[in-house]
Amino acid sequence: MAEEKPKTTEEAAPKPVKRTKKVLPDEPVATPAPEAPQKAPPKPAAKPAAKARVKVPAKLEAKRPAPKPAPKPKAAPKPVEKRPKPEPVEPEKVHVEVEKKEPEKKPPAKKPGKAPAREKKPAKKEKRPSKKAEKEEEAEEAEEEEEEHEARKKPELTAAIRAALRIRMDIARRRPTFYRQEWYRYRRLGLKWRKPMGGQSKLRRHLGYRINVVSIGFRGPRPTRGFHPSGFREVLVHNAAELKGVDPKTQAVRIAGGVGARKRVAIQEEADGLGIRILNRREE
Repeated sequence: MAEEKPKTTEEAAPKPVKRTKKVLPDEPVATPAPEAPQKAPPKPAAKPAAKARVKVPAKLEAKRPAPKPAPKPKAAPKPVEKRPKPEPVEPEKVHVEVEKKEPEKKPPAKKPGKAPAREKKPAKKEKRPSKKAEKEEEAEEAEEEEEEHEARKKPELTAAIRAALRIRMDIARRRPTFYRQEWYRYRRLGLKWRKPMGGQSKLRRHLGYRINVVSIGFRGPRPTRGFHPSGFREVLVHNAAELKGVDPKTQAVRIAGGVGARKRVAIQEEADGLGIRILNRREE
């Protein structure tokens, strides 16, 4: 018997044979790509051995600072877009439109039974002042401008008295206000100064924790005593006859408070004639 040839099985596969196929020029056929040999899967890498954990006491764990968070990656800068240059715009042509006349609206028909609405009267125009009134106002303004302000009369003083007046003004600015003893306890005492007379009075004995007492140290210079702030010496007058001995260069007149209106007018007229200044003039 002839020896039978062993049959090909799946285990022993025959060698691949290249087969060629004739391809017509009209029908192009894609050639199949050769199969790539399958690679074996990679073996998993060996895990590193875990380090032995050392026990840490709870006190030290509490003292450990918290781990800092990982910094966030910075975002990449956005690319700047280059804007194209605007093209020159040609001036638009102006179109002249002719206004169309709208049709006139007819008034609505009146309904029976209703009274017609009253038309609003135009507001009255303000009357302008007449020419005569304007001329009178202009004349009054001209008179007011003509009346110039008369300066008050000033005294003729020497250089020594002027210096003393300046010193008196400086002392008056520093001078404190003097109050009566226990003015803060009884309202009926008022704020007028009265000399303390009590035997045990602490204010009379000038104790340090008490208020200031009227004394010679607060007085002004001697040559300016009795002078008005303007620099005149004051002279009290009760009638027009007392104006004869007044020097208008250095003295000024003060009319007494008990003088009536008729005598006051006479004194003021007489003083104006003599060129004497009145300190408490009353215009009526």
